[in-house]
Amino acid sequence: MKRTDRLEMVKKVVDDLERRKAEALAACERRVNESETKLTELESYRAGYVRDFAMRAQVGMSGASARDYQVFLSRLDEALRQQTQAVIGTRAQRDSELQNWQDAAQRADAIGHTVKRWQAEELRLLERREQHESDERSQRMWAQGLVLRGA
Repeated sequence: MKRTDRLEMVKKVVDDLERRKAEALAACERRVNESETKLTELESYRAGYVRDFAMRAQVGMSGASARDYQVFLSRLDEALRQQTQAVIGTRAQRDSELQNWQDAAQRADAIGHTVKRWQAEELRLLERREQHESDERSQRMWAQGLVLRGA
C-alpha cells in the first residue's frame, strides 16, 4: 500500500472527526439560542408582571395582594438568575466546542495538504519513471535499427 493511500485513510478518519465536531458545535449553538430565547421570554414576562403590579398599586390593592406580587416577583427573579446562569453555561460550552471544531478543522486541512503534496510527489516520480522507460525503449529501438541495417 502506497503511503498516500495510508494517509488518505487517516484523512478520512480526521475528516469524519471534524464533521462530528461541527455537528456538536451546531447542537451547542441551538442550545445557546434556546436558552437565550427562554431568558428573553422570562425577562419580558417579568417586565409585564411589574407593569401590571404598578398599575394595580396605583389603583389600590390589599397588603396580601401586594405581598403575593412581591413573592411571585422574587420567584421570577430567581428563575431569571438561574436562566442567566444556564445561558452563561451554554455559551461556555459552545465556545469550547468551537475551539474543538477549529482544532479538528486545522488538523484535517493540514492532512489534506500533505495528501496533495505526497500525491504530487508520486505523480512526478511516476512521470520520471515513465520518461526513463520511454527513453530506454527508444534507445533499444534505435540500437536494433542499427543492427538490422548492418551498422
